[in-house]
Amino acid sequence: MEVSGSQKGGILWFFKDKGFDDKSIENMFRKCKRLETLESEKASRNWDYFRSLGIQERKLPPVVIKCPKILTFGVDETLEPMVQCLKTLATKPEEVATTIIKFPYIFSHSAEGKLCPLLGFLEALGIPEKQIGKMVLLNPRIISYSIERKLARLVNFFEKLGLTDEGMIGKILVKNPHIMGYNIEKRLQPTADFLKKVGLGMTDLQKVALNYSEVLCRDANKVLEPNIVYLKSTGFSDKQIATVVSGYPPVLIKSIKNSLEPKMKFLVQVMGRQIQDVVDYPEFFRYGLKKSLRMRQKILAQRDIEFSLKEMLYYNRNKFCLKYGST
Repeated sequence: MEVSGSQKGGILWFFKDKGFDDKSIENMFRKCKRLETLESEKASRNWDYFRSLGIQERKLPPVVIKCPKILTFGVDETLEPMVQCLKTLATKPEEVATTIIKFPYIFSHSAEGKLCPLLGFLEALGIPEKQIGKMVLLNPRIISYSIERKLARLVNFFEKLGLTDEGMIGKILVKNPHIMGYNIEKRLQPTADFLKKVGLGMTDLQKVALNYSEVLCRDANKVLEPNIVYLKSTGFSDKQIATVVSGYPPVLIKSIKNSLEPKMKFLVQVMGRQIQDVVDYPEFFRYGLKKSLRMRQKILAQRDIEFSLKEMLYYNRNKFCLKYGST
């Protein structure tokens, strides 16, 4: 091993004792130069501290490999202040441990300098404190985001879409905290521009952002464009595609092989329907083929009932069975 010498001897034995292999140890020393002067006693104290938070012994090595710097921080000066802040956001004791496992780099950011300003920024968007806690614990990486260079610009992106009513942007972030991690210029804006080219107007884009923001997070060229090409290949016109997408935006991120193609074949070959039926009710693509479409079509066909796609799918499963019976 390259990482050897009397100065490193103690910490090397610490890592060996904890079950780290030579390659992992070498990589950790390469990632974190502070390990070269780290005393094994301090590493042991930090290790025990993380265990006291509920992180299982077997889960600690992957956490340390990911962020070896956490063994070098002072417990009282760095670790404990952040943990106490996280505890105020958590509703369950295990959530703090889970957050650290997800994003151990959280300790590279001070509670006072990063976490508190972030909480204030999110509160200003009208997000309730309880929801903020859920967001941070679900996606702790957001603590590392710059408010000025990233989050404020994300707010500006949504405002340009016309989402200016109080609390509206906050609702988007609560529903999909991971959207804060996407690059505006390389992902969100190109996808929004693609949707405009498909034929969505400003109101439609607002609907996507509010209810289906996961669509904005997908790559337009790699994910959305192939689905458009597929719909065209089955006979949809540009105008019909625009109607379908505005009616049910997730159609653009559904798997062609596992979702769109089987459903279209079922629609035409089994149900004897036309493309216009889907244009009239785009949420057809929302329902599972086996659990919903086949079962409901079979029941209605057996009873010789005339029905539109909306009538077939409007009710939830229980109400449908009450209305039409079940097999």
